[in-house]
Amino acid sequence: MLIRQELPEDIKAIEELTAAAFKDKPYSDGSEQLIINRLRDADALSLSLIAEMDGRIVGHVAFSKVTINGQDQGWYGLGPISVQPALQKQGIGSKLIQSGLARIREMGARGSVLEGDPNYYHRFEFKSYPHLIYEGAPAPQYFMALPFYDEVPSGKVEYHKAFYNNE
Repeated sequence: MLIRQELPEDIKAIEELTAAAFKDKPYSDGSEQLIINRLRDADALSLSLIAEMDGRIVGHVAFSKVTINGQDQGWYGLGPISVQPALQKQGIGSKLIQSGLARIREMGARGSVLEGDPNYYHRFEFKSYPHLIYEGAPAPQYFMALPFYDEVPSGKVEYHKAFYNNE
């Protein structure tokens, strides 16, 4: 498996993969592929990695800057992340996450946040911090952070407007 930065010719495959990965998920509104496109169009897709096997795109992860209390503090949101449904639970997503976290750290990131299942993301050392809040999470334990240094900021996290614009 090869993990690499997306190329322009990958965009359609990323859209199809993302739609397939989130289809029929109770927590999805079906907009994940649109979010990625809106981030890309706004030049706010900080990192977009794909997993490729035998020339096929089988996984994708996006990272974009978040603000904390309205300010850029060097933190990135992880997601959406997608793996081809038939290939889920085989480590593709884990490799994408690990590679992405390493790359944003090299880019100078202070940490990463995400909304997701704590049972899954704890393996990457993400955890909830009561003083770091995302109001869109269904419950506080579903919003987690991974600081790259000792300091975890306090305040309200906001993702790029591409996450909220459902037009």
